[in-house]
Amino acid sequence: MAYEVPPLPYDYNALEPHIDEATMKLHHDKHHQAYVDKANGALEDTEWQDKPIEEVLQNLDSLDGDKKGVVRNNGGGHANHTFFWEIMSPDGGGAPRGALLDAIVDKWGGFDEFQAEFKAAGIARFGSGWAWLVKEGDGVDIVTTPNQDTPVMEGKTPIIGIDVWEHAYYLNYQNKRPDYIDAWWNVVNWDEAQKRFEG
Repeated sequence: MAYEVPPLPYDYNALEPHIDEATMKLHHDKHHQAYVDKANGALEDTEWQDKPIEEVLQNLDSLDGDKKGVVRNNGGGHANHTFFWEIMSPDGGGAPRGALLDAIVDKWGGFDEFQAEFKAAGIARFGSGWAWLVKEGDGVDIVTTPNQDTPVMEGKTPIIGIDVWEHAYYLNYQNKRPDYIDAWWNVVNWDEAQKRFEG
């Protein structure tokens, strides 16, 4: 079964003013679709074409050399963006609760301290990439990945992740990545993050 771009779980304009409708349309309909098309093309007629994308990404070394890079970039783009849409919500923002908040406080001393570290990681990611909060044993950690690499490739479970490719924010924020990260906190779906942490 070929991969498909999942529908957004909210309207294109639902995350405004933090993420604008024009960016969401371009990001979801054009960028994500391109990743899906190229990943499908690379995996067609291989043993991996019907496997979940996360399984494929964990087994990149099993792919032929000419397909490996295409699937890494585009399969990673598909996995990352499918996750990204779900980890945002028009009802998002605030702070996590329960076990996830406890894990964050244990690691960084407080939620504000975590936000500062996460923002710094997102700003410091040179060029295109992602900043992630991942599950690390019983706790959590912050990691960044270049391009469309994903923590899934290293067997890690993403809890939240922010796309810091310019296509994710440039229409509204131009070169002001820090402002985009500040605004993004208002749409983080902590209920979904909690499920991923506890899952």
